[in-house]
Amino acid sequence: MENFRKVRTSEEEMPLPFPDLPPDVVEMKVKEGSKIRNLMNFAMAQMELKGRRQIVFSGCGRAVTKTITCVEIMKRKLGGLHQVTKVRYKTVLEVWENQDPPPDGPAQNLTVHKNVPSICILLSRDPLDPNQTGYQPPERVCPKLVGMKPSSSNPLLRRCQGY
Repeated sequence: MENFRKVRTSEEEMPLPFPDLPPDVVEMKVKEGSKIRNLMNFAMAQMELKGRRQIVFSGCGRAVTKTITCVEIMKRKLGGLHQVTKVRYKTVLEVWENQDPPPDGPAQNLTVHKNVPSICILLSRDPLDPNQTGYQPPERVCPKLVGMKPSSSNPLLRRCQGY
């Protein structure tokens, strides 16, 4: 592959794997190069300022871990969120161009179909069906601590240990 360079990548579009989502649900499509700060600023504004009840984070390939990180940050900052996680595979199409084209013709392209892991995570303020695969109930969090950084020297943390 030393004589080829990647010229285009496209993902297969797939519907979200959650039934009964409202049509205006926000989907945060996390990419490998996405900045967590930018994703979280937008997602938090949607949930807090616009009063959304549900939000979906999705990512594939190298963005799966970043997707999970965003979800965990949101759960810690907001608290009380129900979660459903779905894992699947997505087809990614890569087009590679030959750097040394034959002298008698145009450059030949090589098309590669890759199946990469993909994750979709639904976060909801409203209760979800606890019997569905991938469901996680909200964590019990001391209300005083929502949005605070954990620190053993924080007096609020010591007060809420038994909560």
